[in-house]
Amino acid sequence: MQQQPNSDHCFICGRLNPHGLHMTFFDNGVDEVYADYAVPAAYEGYPGLAHGGIVAAMLDEIVGRVAMIGDHHNFMMTVRLELKYRHPVPTETPLHLVGRVERMRGRLGKAIGELYLPDSTLAVEAALTLADIPADFLAGADPEAFGWRVDG
Repeated sequence: MQQQPNSDHCFICGRLNPHGLHMTFFDNGVDEVYADYAVPAAYEGYPGLAHGGIVAAMLDEIVGRVAMIGDHHNFMMTVRLELKYRHPVPTETPLHLVGRVERMRGRLGKAIGELYLPDSTLAVEAALTLADIPADFLAGADPEAFGWRVDG
């Protein structure tokens, strides 16, 4: 398992974002990204349950990160996100998330994600279509400037 980089200010992974989730991600070097996380109560919707938008953001992030397996500077963006909420997601409870490559061809990709409860129940499924971020946007981007690095 290899740890993936975090940025400084991203809502999901940003280590310096005071309102962020501060998630950490790992990949298997081939086709999957993993994260273990407990959603803080501050992000509940219904009492004791994670807000669906927070859950969607977590899955968007982990599934989008499959593009970075093997190249942590291969940034893609979500074109389409489909979710199936099967079970409520509790706050303050250890969860396991997985993102998995289905196919990457040229500038487009498809990947899926799953969020599991502590008893291994599949709570939420995600399907993403990804596209390369336009080259003109990335031309001026400096990953070091936004704190893109693996914490040791």
